[in-house]
Amino acid sequence: MSETRPEKCSDWAVMLHGFIDGELDPMHALQFEDHLATCASCTAELEKYRELKDIIGQDGVRWQMPERVRERIVTALSHEVDGAPSGSSASAHRLGTWWRAADFIRRWSFIPSLAALAASVFLVLSVPPQTGVLQDQILASHVRSLLVDHLTDVQTSDQHTVKPWFNGKIDYSPPVIDLSAQGFPLVGGRVDYINGRVVAVLVYRRHGHVINVFVWPASPVAAASRTREGYNFAEWSSGGLTFWAVSDVSIADLAAFRADFAAAAEK
Repeated sequence: MSETRPEKCSDWAVMLHGFIDGELDPMHALQFEDHLATCASCTAELEKYRELKDIIGQDGVRWQMPERVRERIVTALSHEVDGAPSGSSASAHRLGTWWRAADFIRRWSFIPSLAALAASVFLVLSVPPQTGVLQDQILASHVRSLLVDHLTDVQTSDQHTVKPWFNGKIDYSPPVIDLSAQGFPLVGGRVDYINGRVVAVLVYRRHGHVINVFVWPASPVAAASRTREGYNFAEWSSGGLTFWAVSDVSIADLAAFRADFAAAAEK
């Protein structure tokens, strides 16, 4: 639907839809408006989505879901149900949810006006709820570290002091990167409790703002950026570890931090 966007704008894309729907807080809305003033690509992208939103909002606009799409959705739901473990209340609840979704799509997806709704229900059910819970825990830990003066357990800018400090406190070795030359000086580290386990937290600063980086072993995930309650999140994976950075720095600054950290960790 859209042309390839400049790499420098990739991190603004996460804010675009929130801006269109009026979901950004005043601070981030102002930041996005400032970016639009200097970026023709994002301005053009914004206009395309606004035009699409206007078209969808017109009376009498209908879409017919292609039969092959409906069949793929129903098949995927059936496979999910068939492959789900049994014997627990949790699995029973999961089966019930998928069956209700399957029944909904079977009965209603052939109706043009509800095709988009049926697809949306499928997409919502496919989003792992664990991500939202994890984000809540990380945000709470970040805010708590600023409020109760527990930002670091080991306070030093020396990466060779911070890294061995984690020995014996966690069962993995997080990369501790010195990014002072890139404008993100290391402050120190601490351990925290996230998602049912003790995890390493690396602490950096950017112009007086704190960046907490949570690190633990996990399966690879796609790099992602999120915004919530005035805080920005960056998620990525490397070397069998998952990283979550959270801060009130700008999206652009946090994206630069992620890029610098990932590049330095691979050396």
